Amino acid sequence: MACHITGVYDVNRNTTLDGDQYEWVRQWAESLTAANVKGILFHNNFSKETCEAHENECITFIKMDYDPRFNPNVYRYFVYRNFLEHAIHNIRNLFITDVSDVTLAKNPFTDPYFLEHPTTLFCGDEPTTLDNDWMRAHSAKLRESILDFADFERRFANDTLLNCGILGGAAPLVFEFIRRLCAIHQESNVDNRTAFTGDMGAFNYLARTQFNRQLKHGPPVNTVFKQYERERIDCWFRHK
Repeated sequence: MACHITGVYDVNRNTTLDGDQYEWVRQWAESLTAANVKGILFHNNFSKETCEAHENECITFIKMDYDPRFNPNVYRYFVYRNFLEHAIHNIRNLFITDVSDVTLAKNPFTDPYFLEHPTTLFCGDEPTTLDNDWMRAHSAKLRESILDFADFERRFANDTLLNCGILGGAAPLVFEFIRRLCAIHQESNVDNRTAFTGDMGAFNYLARTQFNRQLKHGPPVNTVFKQYERERIDCWFRHK
């Protein structure tokens, strides 16, 4: 599953995406179709014509309403949570990913490594540690709002930075993670007026403090972030 919210200022891109521009999601959708993997793309502004032109046996479009209390990076988790509350019993395994810079390289659901680790939470990562300048600035609001957030930053300062652009595993486990993540955002990030979204800080905080023993990141989950390893086929996902 992925979420494409447009018509709202994107603080990461410093621009507002056009509402009906399919090119932002084309590679994501085509990579799933090529692997015969089912994908759901939630959106708020694609036209009926665009959806009909690109839906197929693999890709389904679902229109949703955007809640401006949250930035798009955060609100996507509420979209997933609300959908899974009704659909979780029909889904065995799932991944949620970024949509404009993540593509599927290899079907994870048939990979023996995935099948042999039913209690593992798989996610993306970056070739840096949690303690870096970007994350310190990015997490300012959460540091003020969550009592033990600074302690978390000290405890896991030298651990690999996890990336929320890829998250997956058994559907009940992923749903529980998303449910808890939404609770964090609702309690500690809803009134975020900083220049940063808080999504990476909340994701790392939850993953490290409550799911750390179940985590698997890096190969075979994802390629090296921002290295544009487009030819790699040994990982499930290419992330930039």
